Amino acid sequence: MSDQKVREDGIIELDTQDVDHWIGKPLGGGIMKDPIQANDIRRWAQGMQNPNPLYYDEAYAASSVFAQKEEFKTLRAPQSFAVCTDTSHGAGPAIQGVIPGQHMIFGGDEWWFFGPAIYPGDKISFDRMLYDYKVSETKFAGPTMFSRGDTTYIKQTGDVVCKQRSTSVRYLAENALKKGLFANAKKKQWTEQELEELEKQKMDYYQSFYDLGHDRRLFVEVGEKLATRPLGPHTIASFTTEWRSYLMTIWGASRETGGESSTLDAGWLPEMSRDTEAAKIDPGQGDGLYKGPSRGHVQEEFAQLIGMPREYGYGASMGAWIIDYLSNWAGEWSFIVHSNFSYRAPALTNDATFLNGEVIDLSEDPATGQPLATVKAVMTNQDGDVMAQGQAEILLPSP
Repeated sequence: MSDQKVREDGIIELDTQDVDHWIGKPLGGGIMKDPIQANDIRRWAQGMQNPNPLYYDEAYAASSVFAQKEEFKTLRAPQSFAVCTDTSHGAGPAIQGVIPGQHMIFGGDEWWFFGPAIYPGDKISFDRMLYDYKVSETKFAGPTMFSRGDTTYIKQTGDVVCKQRSTSVRYLAENALKKGLFANAKKKQWTEQELEELEKQKMDYYQSFYDLGHDRRLFVEVGEKLATRPLGPHTIASFTTEWRSYLMTIWGASRETGGESSTLDAGWLPEMSRDTEAAKIDPGQGDGLYKGPSRGHVQEEFAQLIGMPREYGYGASMGAWIIDYLSNWAGEWSFIVHSNFSYRAPALTNDATFLNGEVIDLSEDPATGQPLATVKAVMTNQDGDVMAQGQAEILLPSP
Protein backbone atom coordinates (compact mmCIF):
# COMPACT_ATOMS: atom_id res chain seq x y z
CA MET A 1 0.00 0.00 0.00
CA SER A 2 1.59 3.27 -1.13
CA ASP A 3 0.06 5.34 1.69
CA GLN A 4 1.28 3.07 4.51
CA LYS A 5 3.47 4.76 7.12
CA VAL A 6 6.68 2.83 7.77
CA ARG A 7 8.74 3.44 10.90
CA GLU A 8 12.51 3.63 10.98
CA ASP A 9 12.66 0.04 12.22
CA GLY A 10 10.74 -1.11 9.13
CA ILE A 11 7.51 -1.79 11.03
CA ILE A 12 4.34 -0.56 9.34
CA GLU A 13 1.96 1.62 11.33
CA LEU A 14 -1.60 0.38 11.75
CA ASP A 15 -4.26 2.40 9.91
CA THR A 16 -7.47 2.16 11.95
CA GLN A 17 -9.50 4.91 10.27
CA ASP A 18 -12.02 2.55 8.73
CA VAL A 19 -12.71 0.94 12.10
CA ASP A 20 -13.91 4.08 13.86
CA HIS A 21 -17.32 4.42 12.24
CA TRP A 22 -18.27 0.85 13.15
CA ILE A 23 -18.17 1.43 16.92
CA GLY A 24 -21.64 1.22 18.48
CA LYS A 25 -23.34 0.27 15.21
CA PRO A 26 -25.75 -2.72 15.32
CA LEU A 27 -24.32 -5.43 13.10
CA GLY A 28 -25.68 -8.12 10.86
CA GLY A 29 -24.21 -11.57 10.46
CA GLY A 30 -25.12 -15.20 10.20
CA ILE A 31 -27.57 -17.40 12.04
CA MET A 32 -27.99 -21.17 12.06
CA LYS A 33 -30.88 -22.38 9.92
CA ASP A 34 -31.93 -25.35 12.04
CA PRO A 35 -32.73 -25.86 15.73
CA ILE A 36 -30.08 -27.33 18.00
CA GLN A 37 -29.98 -31.13 17.90
CA ALA A 38 -28.81 -33.57 20.56
CA ASN A 39 -25.93 -34.68 18.35
CA ASP A 40 -24.78 -31.06 18.07
CA ILE A 41 -24.25 -31.08 21.82
CA ARG A 42 -22.57 -34.48 21.75
CA ARG A 43 -20.25 -33.40 18.92
CA TRP A 44 -19.33 -30.28 20.90
CA ALA A 45 -18.39 -32.29 24.01
CA GLN A 46 -16.32 -34.58 21.81
CA GLY A 47 -14.61 -31.72 19.96
CA MET A 48 -13.76 -29.93 23.20
CA GLN A 49 -12.36 -33.19 24.67
CA ASN A 50 -14.84 -33.04 27.55
CA PRO A 51 -16.03 -36.58 28.39
CA ASN A 52 -18.58 -35.44 30.97
CA PRO A 53 -21.52 -37.84 30.44
CA LEU A 54 -23.93 -35.04 31.29
CA TYR A 55 -23.42 -33.75 27.75
CA TYR A 56 -23.50 -36.93 25.65
CA ASP A 57 -25.30 -39.68 27.61
CA GLU A 58 -29.04 -38.99 27.78
CA ALA A 59 -29.59 -41.74 30.39
CA TYR A 60 -27.06 -40.09 32.71
CA ALA A 61 -28.53 -36.65 31.99
CA ALA A 62 -32.02 -37.94 32.83
CA SER A 63 -30.85 -38.51 36.42
CA SER A 64 -29.40 -35.01 36.73
CA VAL A 65 -30.75 -32.06 38.64
CA PHE A 66 -31.64 -30.50 35.28
CA ALA A 67 -34.13 -33.26 34.57
CA GLN A 68 -35.45 -33.32 38.13
CA LYS A 69 -35.97 -29.57 38.45
CA GLU A 70 -36.96 -28.72 34.91
CA GLU A 71 -38.69 -31.95 33.88
CA PHE A 72 -36.73 -31.84 30.64
CA LYS A 73 -35.63 -35.43 30.08
CA THR A 74 -32.90 -34.83 27.54
CA LEU A 75 -29.39 -33.57 27.13
CA ARG A 76 -28.67 -30.03 28.20
CA ALA A 77 -25.85 -28.12 26.53
CA PRO A 78 -22.87 -27.06 28.68
CA GLN A 79 -22.46 -23.34 29.25
CA SER A 80 -19.51 -23.39 26.84
CA PHE A 81 -21.84 -24.45 24.00
CA ALA A 82 -23.26 -20.96 23.41
CA VAL A 83 -20.28 -19.95 21.26
CA CYS A 84 -20.94 -22.99 19.07
CA THR A 85 -24.29 -21.52 18.00
CA ASP A 86 -22.66 -18.41 16.49
CA THR A 87 -21.17 -18.17 13.01
CA SER A 88 -17.89 -16.47 13.94
CA HIS A 89 -16.90 -17.81 17.39
CA GLY A 90 -18.56 -14.67 18.77
CA ALA A 91 -15.62 -12.67 17.39
CA GLY A 92 -17.37 -11.16 14.35
CA PRO A 93 -18.30 -7.89 16.10
CA ALA A 94 -14.63 -7.43 17.08
CA ILE A 95 -13.46 -7.68 13.46
CA GLN A 96 -15.01 -4.59 11.89
CA GLY A 97 -13.40 -2.09 9.54
CA VAL A 98 -10.84 -2.76 6.84
CA ILE A 99 -7.14 -2.98 7.75
CA PRO A 100 -5.36 -4.20 4.58
CA GLY A 101 -2.91 -7.02 5.21
CA GLN A 102 -4.32 -7.85 8.60
CA HIS A 103 -4.84 -11.13 10.36
CA MET A 104 -6.40 -11.76 13.76
CA ILE A 105 -6.08 -14.07 16.71
CA PHE A 106 -8.23 -14.25 19.82
CA GLY A 107 -7.18 -12.14 22.78
CA GLY A 108 -9.77 -13.15 25.35
CA ASP A 109 -13.43 -13.49 26.25
CA GLU A 110 -15.62 -12.08 28.97
CA TRP A 111 -18.95 -13.83 29.55
CA TRP A 112 -22.08 -12.96 31.47
CA PHE A 113 -24.55 -15.84 31.87
CA PHE A 114 -28.14 -15.07 32.81
CA GLY A 115 -29.69 -18.45 33.61
CA PRO A 116 -31.53 -19.92 30.61
CA ALA A 117 -29.90 -23.06 29.28
CA ILE A 118 -29.72 -24.35 25.71
CA TYR A 119 -31.56 -27.58 24.88
CA PRO A 120 -32.19 -29.58 21.73
CA GLY A 121 -34.94 -27.80 19.80
CA ASP A 122 -33.74 -24.31 20.70
CA LYS A 123 -32.87 -21.69 18.11
CA ILE A 124 -30.47 -18.88 18.97
CA SER A 125 -30.43 -15.36 17.52
CA PHE A 126 -27.93 -12.59 18.19
CA ASP A 127 -27.42 -8.90 18.84
CA ARG A 128 -23.94 -7.83 17.72
CA MET A 129 -21.95 -4.63 18.12
CA LEU A 130 -18.32 -3.43 18.07
CA TYR A 131 -17.69 -2.11 21.58
CA ASP A 132 -14.28 -0.40 21.46
CA TYR A 133 -10.63 -0.82 20.54
CA LYS A 134 -7.13 0.34 21.44
CA VAL A 135 -3.77 0.06 19.71
CA SER A 136 -0.75 -1.12 21.70
CA GLU A 137 2.82 -2.07 20.88
CA THR A 138 3.48 -5.83 21.10
CA LYS A 139 6.56 -8.04 20.74
CA PHE A 140 4.59 -10.17 18.31
CA ALA A 141 3.63 -7.60 15.65
CA GLY A 142 4.51 -4.06 16.74
CA PRO A 143 1.38 -1.84 16.58
CA THR A 144 -1.51 -4.17 17.35
CA MET A 145 -5.23 -3.53 17.72
CA PHE A 146 -7.10 -5.00 20.66
CA SER A 147 -10.71 -4.74 19.54
CA ARG A 148 -13.68 -5.75 21.71
CA GLY A 149 -17.04 -6.75 20.31
CA ASP A 150 -20.29 -7.85 21.99
CA THR A 151 -22.50 -10.77 21.02
CA THR A 152 -25.73 -11.35 22.93
CA TYR A 153 -27.26 -14.83 22.61
CA ILE A 154 -31.08 -14.92 22.64
CA LYS A 155 -33.40 -17.95 22.64
CA GLN A 156 -36.50 -18.22 20.47
CA THR A 157 -38.49 -17.47 23.63
CA GLY A 158 -36.83 -14.05 23.90
CA ASP A 159 -34.80 -15.10 26.95
CA VAL A 160 -31.20 -13.91 26.95
CA VAL A 161 -28.85 -16.83 27.51
CA CYS A 162 -25.60 -14.91 27.79
CA LYS A 163 -23.46 -12.08 26.53
CA GLN A 164 -19.93 -12.47 25.20
CA ARG A 165 -17.40 -9.65 24.94
CA SER A 166 -14.71 -11.05 22.67
CA THR A 167 -11.29 -9.47 22.20
CA SER A 168 -9.84 -9.70 18.72
CA VAL A 169 -6.11 -9.12 18.28
CA ARG A 170 -5.67 -7.57 14.83
CA TYR A 171 -2.20 -7.07 13.40
CA LEU A 172 -0.32 -6.84 10.11
CA ALA A 173 1.03 -10.22 9.07
CA GLU A 174 4.03 -8.50 7.46
CA ASN A 175 4.97 -6.96 10.79
CA ALA A 176 4.66 -10.31 12.58
CA LEU A 177 7.03 -11.89 10.05
CA LYS A 178 9.56 -9.10 10.58
CA LYS A 179 9.34 -9.46 14.36
CA GLY A 180 9.81 -13.25 14.16
CA LEU A 181 8.77 -13.81 17.77
CA PHE A 182 8.31 -17.56 17.22
CA ALA A 183 11.29 -18.00 14.87
CA ASN A 184 13.10 -20.28 17.31
CA ALA A 185 10.08 -22.17 18.61
CA LYS A 186 10.92 -25.82 19.17
CA LYS A 187 8.46 -28.65 18.66
CA LYS A 188 8.15 -30.89 21.71
CA GLN A 189 9.08 -34.53 21.17
CA TRP A 190 7.25 -36.71 23.67
CA THR A 191 8.63 -39.97 25.03
CA GLU A 192 6.35 -42.97 25.48
CA GLN A 193 6.69 -42.61 29.25
CA GLU A 194 5.66 -38.94 29.10
CA LEU A 195 2.63 -39.78 26.97
CA GLU A 196 1.59 -42.54 29.34
CA GLU A 197 1.84 -40.15 32.27
CA LEU A 198 -0.21 -37.55 30.42
CA GLU A 199 -2.94 -40.09 29.73
CA LYS A 200 -2.97 -41.05 33.41
CA GLN A 201 -3.32 -37.36 34.36
CA LYS A 202 -6.29 -37.07 32.01
CA MET A 203 -8.00 -40.08 33.55
CA ASP A 204 -7.41 -38.69 37.04
CA TYR A 205 -9.03 -35.42 35.96
CA TYR A 206 -12.04 -37.16 34.41
CA GLN A 207 -12.47 -39.19 37.59
CA SER A 208 -12.71 -35.94 39.57
CA PHE A 209 -16.04 -35.02 37.99
CA TYR A 210 -17.26 -38.61 37.87
CA ASP A 211 -16.68 -38.75 41.62
CA LEU A 212 -18.88 -35.68 42.15
CA GLY A 213 -21.53 -37.15 39.87
CA HIS A 214 -24.99 -35.70 40.51
CA ASP A 215 -24.06 -34.45 43.99
CA ARG A 216 -23.85 -30.83 45.11
CA ARG A 217 -20.49 -29.07 45.39
CA LEU A 218 -20.50 -28.27 49.11
CA PHE A 219 -17.86 -27.33 51.71
CA VAL A 220 -15.86 -25.12 49.36
CA GLU A 221 -13.02 -23.20 51.02
CA VAL A 222 -10.81 -20.29 50.01
CA GLY A 223 -7.49 -21.74 48.89
CA GLU A 224 -9.06 -24.93 47.56
CA LYS A 225 -7.23 -26.20 44.48
CA LEU A 226 -9.11 -27.59 41.49
CA ALA A 227 -7.90 -30.80 39.88
CA THR A 228 -5.46 -30.24 37.00
CA ARG A 229 -7.02 -30.58 33.55
CA PRO A 230 -4.56 -31.77 30.86
CA LEU A 231 -5.26 -31.62 27.12
CA GLY A 232 -3.15 -32.80 24.22
CA PRO A 233 -0.63 -33.22 22.86
CA HIS A 234 -2.46 -31.18 20.24
CA THR A 235 -2.40 -32.41 16.66
CA ILE A 236 -3.79 -31.42 13.29
CA ALA A 237 -6.40 -34.13 13.88
CA SER A 238 -7.47 -32.69 17.25
CA PHE A 239 -7.66 -29.15 15.85
CA THR A 240 -9.73 -30.40 12.92
CA THR A 241 -12.06 -32.24 15.29
CA GLU A 242 -12.52 -29.01 17.23
CA TRP A 243 -13.23 -27.05 14.06
CA ARG A 244 -15.84 -29.52 12.86
CA SER A 245 -17.67 -29.37 16.18
CA TYR A 246 -18.58 -25.74 15.45
CA LEU A 247 -21.96 -25.72 13.70
CA MET A 248 -20.93 -22.86 11.40
CA THR A 249 -18.43 -25.16 9.65
CA ILE A 250 -21.16 -27.42 8.23
CA TRP A 251 -21.89 -26.66 4.59
CA GLY A 252 -25.17 -24.82 4.20
CA ALA A 253 -25.90 -24.72 7.93
CA SER A 254 -26.20 -20.94 8.25
CA ARG A 255 -27.77 -17.99 6.49
CA GLU A 256 -27.21 -14.25 6.59
CA THR A 257 -29.77 -12.19 8.49
CA GLY A 258 -29.10 -8.88 6.80
CA GLY A 259 -27.51 -5.82 8.29
CA GLU A 260 -24.00 -4.53 7.84
CA SER A 261 -20.81 -6.33 8.81
CA SER A 262 -17.28 -6.10 7.44
CA THR A 263 -15.87 -9.27 9.05
CA LEU A 264 -15.41 -11.12 5.75
CA ASP A 265 -13.80 -8.06 4.13
CA ALA A 266 -11.62 -6.97 7.02
CA GLY A 267 -8.40 -6.83 4.98
CA TRP A 268 -7.40 -10.49 5.08
CA LEU A 269 -4.36 -11.55 3.08
CA PRO A 270 -5.36 -13.07 -0.29
CA GLU A 271 -4.12 -16.46 0.90
CA MET A 272 -6.41 -16.23 3.95
CA SER A 273 -9.53 -15.02 2.15
CA ARG A 274 -12.57 -17.03 1.14
CA ASP A 275 -13.61 -17.36 -2.50
CA THR A 276 -17.33 -16.71 -2.08
CA GLU A 277 -18.11 -17.07 -5.79
CA ALA A 278 -16.34 -20.42 -6.12
CA ALA A 279 -18.03 -21.50 -2.88
CA LYS A 280 -21.39 -21.41 -4.68
CA ILE A 281 -20.17 -24.49 -6.54
CA ASP A 282 -17.69 -25.94 -4.03
CA PRO A 283 -18.49 -24.90 -0.44
CA GLY A 284 -14.95 -25.83 0.56
CA GLN A 285 -13.76 -22.66 -1.16
CA GLY A 286 -15.55 -20.63 1.50
CA ASP A 287 -15.17 -23.13 4.29
CA GLY A 288 -12.56 -21.20 6.25
CA LEU A 289 -10.47 -24.29 7.01
CA TYR A 290 -9.67 -25.52 3.50
CA LYS A 291 -9.52 -22.00 2.18
CA GLY A 292 -9.85 -18.92 4.35
CA PRO A 293 -8.59 -17.36 7.57
CA SER A 294 -8.61 -20.61 9.55
CA ARG A 295 -6.38 -22.62 7.23
CA GLY A 296 -3.31 -21.67 9.29
CA HIS A 297 -4.72 -23.74 12.14
CA VAL A 298 -4.05 -26.98 10.25
CA GLN A 299 -1.54 -26.04 7.53
CA GLU A 300 1.95 -25.04 8.62
CA GLU A 301 2.64 -23.02 5.46
CA PHE A 302 -0.23 -20.65 6.21
CA ALA A 303 0.44 -20.58 9.95
CA GLN A 304 3.92 -19.27 9.22
CA LEU A 305 2.51 -16.77 6.73
CA ILE A 306 0.75 -14.94 9.56
CA GLY A 307 3.58 -15.17 12.10
CA MET A 308 2.87 -18.48 13.86
CA PRO A 309 5.56 -21.18 14.05
CA ARG A 310 3.27 -24.06 13.07
CA GLU A 311 -0.35 -25.19 13.26
CA TYR A 312 -2.20 -23.69 16.20
CA GLY A 313 -5.50 -24.01 18.04
CA TYR A 314 -8.61 -21.84 18.27
CA GLY A 315 -9.11 -19.09 20.81
CA ALA A 316 -12.78 -19.99 21.09
CA SER A 317 -11.80 -23.54 22.00
CA MET A 318 -9.45 -22.26 24.69
CA GLY A 319 -12.38 -20.33 26.10
CA ALA A 320 -14.54 -23.46 26.03
CA TRP A 321 -11.83 -25.51 27.75
CA ILE A 322 -11.86 -22.97 30.57
CA ILE A 323 -15.65 -22.81 30.93
CA ASP A 324 -15.91 -26.61 30.86
CA TYR A 325 -13.11 -26.88 33.43
CA LEU A 326 -14.92 -24.59 35.84
CA SER A 327 -18.31 -26.21 35.20
CA ASN A 328 -16.99 -29.74 35.71
CA TRP A 329 -15.50 -28.77 39.06
CA ALA A 330 -18.57 -26.86 40.23
CA GLY A 331 -21.00 -29.61 39.22
CA GLU A 332 -24.51 -29.61 37.83
CA TRP A 333 -26.05 -27.79 40.82
CA SER A 334 -23.81 -24.79 40.22
CA PHE A 335 -23.75 -22.07 37.60
CA ILE A 336 -21.07 -19.78 36.19
CA VAL A 337 -22.47 -16.25 36.25
CA HIS A 338 -19.43 -14.37 34.95
CA SER A 339 -15.95 -15.13 33.63
CA ASN A 340 -13.17 -12.99 32.21
CA PHE A 341 -10.04 -14.55 30.70
CA SER A 342 -7.27 -13.16 28.53
CA TYR A 343 -5.41 -15.35 26.05
CA ARG A 344 -1.64 -14.90 25.95
CA ALA A 345 -0.31 -17.64 23.66
CA PRO A 346 -1.79 -20.25 21.33
CA ALA A 347 -1.98 -23.99 21.68
CA LEU A 348 0.50 -25.38 19.14
CA THR A 349 0.76 -28.83 17.58
CA ASN A 350 2.80 -31.21 19.75
CA ASP A 351 2.23 -29.02 22.81
CA ALA A 352 0.10 -30.06 25.76
CA THR A 353 -2.15 -27.74 27.75
CA PHE A 354 -2.76 -27.75 31.50
CA LEU A 355 -5.48 -25.92 33.41
CA ASN A 356 -5.16 -25.24 37.12
CA GLY A 357 -7.57 -23.33 39.35
CA GLU A 358 -7.94 -22.08 42.89
CA VAL A 359 -10.82 -20.67 44.93
CA ILE A 360 -9.74 -17.16 45.94
CA ASP A 361 -12.94 -15.78 47.51
CA LEU A 362 -16.30 -16.84 48.91
CA SER A 363 -19.23 -14.50 49.39
CA GLU A 364 -23.02 -14.50 49.33
CA ASP A 365 -24.88 -13.71 46.14
CA PRO A 366 -27.17 -10.77 46.99
CA ALA A 367 -29.91 -11.89 44.61
CA THR A 368 -30.23 -15.53 45.66
CA GLY A 369 -28.47 -15.77 49.01
CA GLN A 370 -26.43 -18.68 47.64
CA PRO A 371 -22.66 -19.01 48.07
CA LEU A 372 -20.67 -17.33 45.33
CA ALA A 373 -17.15 -18.64 44.67
CA THR A 374 -14.51 -16.64 42.82
CA VAL A 375 -12.09 -18.99 41.09
CA LYS A 376 -8.91 -17.95 39.35
CA ALA A 377 -7.46 -20.21 36.69
CA VAL A 378 -4.34 -20.32 34.58
CA MET A 379 -3.65 -22.25 31.40
CA THR A 380 -0.06 -23.25 30.65
CA ASN A 381 1.82 -25.49 28.24
CA GLN A 382 4.25 -28.24 29.19
CA ASP A 383 7.04 -25.66 29.63
CA GLY A 384 4.99 -23.56 32.04
CA ASP A 385 4.39 -20.76 29.53
CA VAL A 386 1.12 -18.96 30.32
CA MET A 387 -1.47 -19.38 27.57
CA ALA A 388 -4.47 -17.87 29.35
CA GLN A 389 -5.47 -16.58 32.75
CA GLY A 390 -8.35 -14.90 34.52
CA GLN A 391 -11.15 -15.60 36.97
CA ALA A 392 -14.82 -16.46 37.20
CA GLU A 393 -17.68 -16.12 39.65
CA ILE A 394 -19.63 -19.33 40.20
CA LEU A 395 -22.97 -19.63 41.98
CA LEU A 396 -22.83 -22.67 44.29
CA PRO A 397 -25.78 -24.59 45.77
CA SER A 398 -26.99 -23.83 49.26
CA PRO A 399 -26.25 -26.55 51.85
